[in-house]
Amino acid sequence: MPTPADDIIALYEHHAGEWDADRHQSRPEGETVWIRRFTEAALPEASILDLGCGSGWPIVPELLAAGLSVTGVDSSPSLISLCRQRFPEQTWVVGDMRRLDIDHRFAGIIAWHSLFHLVPEDQAQMFTVFAHHLRPSAPLMFTSGSERDETIGCWRNEPLYHASLSLDDYETLLATNGFVILDRVVGDITCGGATIWLAKAAD
Repeated sequence: MPTPADDIIALYEHHAGEWDADRHQSRPEGETVWIRRFTEAALPEASILDLGCGSGWPIVPELLAAGLSVTGVDSSPSLISLCRQRFPEQTWVVGDMRRLDIDHRFAGIIAWHSLFHLVPEDQAQMFTVFAHHLRPSAPLMFTSGSERDETIGCWRNEPLYHASLSLDDYETLLATNGFVILDRVVGDITCGGATIWLAKAAD
């Protein structure tokens, strides 16, 4: 039988409009600060890969305002459709980040509140995907939990799956895939208690 982890893609597709409305209505105060730090670490006028981009709001406008271009990937066709309507000059891809293979190396990758919907084993494999798609010295920013665990929350009266590796696991995966940690805040209260990681690819 399908598990809540298997149902993530269908859940976001079914509630795409509601998800977009939620993102328009509220936003953790610290999110803008972290996006600014990410854009400052990226090369100017460069291309960014946004994994789990959702409807593009509110992060994509901030990336564009910083002079960056965006390639967004999300598994929900409805959310990608919203991105195409709002930001038609950018590149939008309906796809599963776990099987991503784009023939391009980006000047930065952001996976904001998306990586933690993958099971732990798939999260670990994503660091190879990150490394494969990044230019030397380019930033990577993602959110996680702080302990190895799987939890089932509730959103729109449906089960919502989250998972995390341990802090040591993430540190090891970053190091073995050639990343250097620039900053990490565990349980950032300005971002809803998420752990924020900012790293860069090897030079």
